[in-house]
Amino acid sequence: MSTENLNLLAVNDPKIRTLHITWFAFFLSFVVWFNHAPLLVLIQESLQLSSEQVKGLMILNVALTIPARIVVGIMVDLYGPRRVYSTLLILSSVICVGFASAQSFDQLALFRFLLGVSGAGFVIGIRMVGEWFPAKQVGIAEGIYGGWGNFGSAAAAMSLPAIAYWFGGDEGWRYALYCTAAIIFVYGIVYFLVARDTPKGSTYFKPKKHGGLEVSSVKDFYFYIFMNLPMYLALSVLTWKLSPSNIGLLAIEICYAIYLALVALFIFQVYNIYRVNIDVFKRPVEEIHRYQFKQVAILDLAYLVTFGSELAVVSMLPLFFLETYTDLNPVKAGLLASGFAFMNLVARPSGGWFSDTFGRRKSLSFLILGLSFGYLILSQINSQWPIFLAVLATMSCSFFVQAGEGAVFAVVPLVKRRMTGQIAGMVGAYGNVGAVIFLTVLTFVDYSTFFLIIGGSAILVLVAVQFLVEPRGKMAEILPDGSVQLIDVG
Repeated sequence: MSTENLNLLAVNDPKIRTLHITWFAFFLSFVVWFNHAPLLVLIQESLQLSSEQVKGLMILNVALTIPARIVVGIMVDLYGPRRVYSTLLILSSVICVGFASAQSFDQLALFRFLLGVSGAGFVIGIRMVGEWFPAKQVGIAEGIYGGWGNFGSAAAAMSLPAIAYWFGGDEGWRYALYCTAAIIFVYGIVYFLVARDTPKGSTYFKPKKHGGLEVSSVKDFYFYIFMNLPMYLALSVLTWKLSPSNIGLLAIEICYAIYLALVALFIFQVYNIYRVNIDVFKRPVEEIHRYQFKQVAILDLAYLVTFGSELAVVSMLPLFFLETYTDLNPVKAGLLASGFAFMNLVARPSGGWFSDTFGRRKSLSFLILGLSFGYLILSQINSQWPIFLAVLATMSCSFFVQAGEGAVFAVVPLVKRRMTGQIAGMVGAYGNVGAVIFLTVLTFVDYSTFFLIIGGSAILVLVAVQFLVEPRGKMAEILPDGSVQLIDVG
């Protein structure tokens, strides 16, 4: 079946039904992950929080997502997306109730940190959609999943303040959050009852070992370990931002304890990676089961400059408009900035369609080049620009950013089926790493330089993308009885 024949209204088609129920699960996980953002003013007034404490909540919201995406990716490959997604949704609802019931900043901080696990929901659906759609349709299907799911943060911004004001009083924000918790709890049960991991008669391939990605050579083993370092560095930077020398929400002793814990966790992960891949030191991996880890590394970097820059820009764009156009009020600045995230609905599926239609490497190269030029244009915006032209520039740039994200995850399910969850987890975590890097850079430079640095980083990644080998032919996977099945990857 060709991409053009993908009829999203054909809900009697099991794969289309699976796509819809899965993007809605991702949508709800994003609603809960970002449900605090539009209510921060009300929460601040209700609990008398300082501006530094509010900034701390925003940082804590993304901290756990980096390791959570790695862990959830492992769990998905082992236990299947149906069980893992249902568990994540129900767990997120419980944590959300804790956040909504908090009576102090410490309680808010704890539950907001824990709610970072909701951001790992994205990884689960990547494996689910990859199981249900053929290689020639997987790009646009993953794009629809990601685009509509990401819209959950915008939906939260548009609906939750109205719900809070409808309940009224200082406690209205709590009831708005309780509503999201109730919805996601119920849907967690619904998803478990309705979803299926694979089409009827298909095999759900699992990794031979768990604890890390299987690699195909000693060189890839060391490359894999090296590519894990930036994630730990990003978590260290987040800790530093909460230290006494910055926001000051964590005592220096706690920061040192976190640094030591990160070192210990890295050592433990290296041990697990070695345990999973000990055989590559003893004998060569059979040719039919090999894949190149550089494929994963290139996708990591591509997602760093696409989704990483999106998270960073969405965080600063309202303030950018507010400071550039001084006659705007915060509400208008926020509405103008929302266009960047709103493009997800169209851009992500478009990126997947480009990838399915025009080739994986060519599409990704074109979109990252467009992203780079987009940020170059944003770096030139000043108060002399008409507002409509500035908004048009941001939305045009965001199209390439988010279409690039769709093109990245059009490739992820085609690298190695049985490890799609883990690969998606690592690539997804690199998106958060990119956000940490770019937002940290923003604390040292002006807005124009910030956009130029993102654009320059994209050019470097564009060079790396030229080494991406497009998945073609057949992928070998091992059946439970030990026999080998070949899967078409394009």
